[in-house]
Amino acid sequence: MTVNLKPLAPSDVYPVTGLSLGTAMAGVRKANRRDVTVVTLDLGASVAGVFTGNRFCAAPVQLCREHLAVGGEVRAILVNTGNANAGTGADGLARARSTCAALARLLGCRPQQVLPFSTGVIMETLPNERIEAALPAALADARADGWATAAEAIMTTDTVPKAASLRLQLGGRTATVTGISKGAGMIHPNMATMLGFVATDAAVEPALMQRLVQEAADESFNAITIDGDTSTNDSFVLVATHRAGNAPVRDLGNGDGRLLRDAVVEVSRRLAQAIVRDGEGATKFITVRVEGGASVAECRQAAFAISHSPLVKTAFFASDPNLGRILAAVGYAGIGDLDQTRIDLFLDDVHVVEGGGRRPSYREEDGQRVMKQSEITVRVDLHRGSAAATVWTCDLSYDYVKINADYRS
Repeated sequence: MTVNLKPLAPSDVYPVTGLSLGTAMAGVRKANRRDVTVVTLDLGASVAGVFTGNRFCAAPVQLCREHLAVGGEVRAILVNTGNANAGTGADGLARARSTCAALARLLGCRPQQVLPFSTGVIMETLPNERIEAALPAALADARADGWATAAEAIMTTDTVPKAASLRLQLGGRTATVTGISKGAGMIHPNMATMLGFVATDAAVEPALMQRLVQEAADESFNAITIDGDTSTNDSFVLVATHRAGNAPVRDLGNGDGRLLRDAVVEVSRRLAQAIVRDGEGATKFITVRVEGGASVAECRQAAFAISHSPLVKTAFFASDPNLGRILAAVGYAGIGDLDQTRIDLFLDDVHVVEGGGRRPSYREEDGQRVMKQSEITVRVDLHRGSAAATVWTCDLSYDYVKINADYRS
């Protein structure tokens, strides 16, 4: 079940000049499913990434950081699903290195020019021999319009593939931004278990890439939560192939640079919201906006306290306007000098709390009317300043427990 999420038609996922995507069946965990994806990049592409804040990070995350730090051109991205290669120690690192070396041999590049990604069950041995055996087939399958198939191949507990794509004009030239993501559970920043890959053919100064991917992450994948669990494998990568023919972007703050930044953020946000809409067992998509804060940081604190509170999330599942749970979450969010007598709470168009107490005109049937909707906005005004932050989450249902209790079976 998803919340108002329909996968894009393949024709609506635009190719990005300068890269190709291919998939293959390796039998990593299950037979007869595409579980290996290879993305090949033309010479001259720029790549930047942000990764999980979990200190127990997976072997592929360690290698991606290592390979990006070398500073050479990235020529390929290798993704497997079905096995996270996390909690696997030195053996896991060796197996991840082996997959990079195998793909590098086929492409005629160095292993450090391959970025590996894995997703699936933690603490199981990566069957790297199967992955390596499938690489020729994945390369033979590679094509510029392979985004939709790749979106399916990177799924785990996802119920639908996730893709987003748009085109924009930069200096009279058409540029494309396209991305895919996977994730449905174990979602909470930093990063949000998710993988995200966004590419553009826009020409952009390579020195801006890390800033661009970080800003896009902060406004998308770092603004979602399903269950408050930060995964071992979360990764978000941005690729620029510089093939659109525009004058290189050198400033993200105005002109074409601002247009490109907004497009990358928008595609990333669509992908992040798709993860929430496909949250394990989700029946409702909830936008939590906290405004009137002294800083964005404290607004995010309060928004996340609300968004991954099991009591709040189960109330939304039951359509029960037990909204004192929201106030309680704001109270324990960690804002030390919060004045509860100034807080307002809105549920869509319904003003529930005024000045820290139940608004005299509030009726529970109005709250229940909103709670029954599949999409709901919670808005909290702290009346402490002008800062604001938005987080997207979902409810917590019986099916979430069932899915995660049976995950390894």
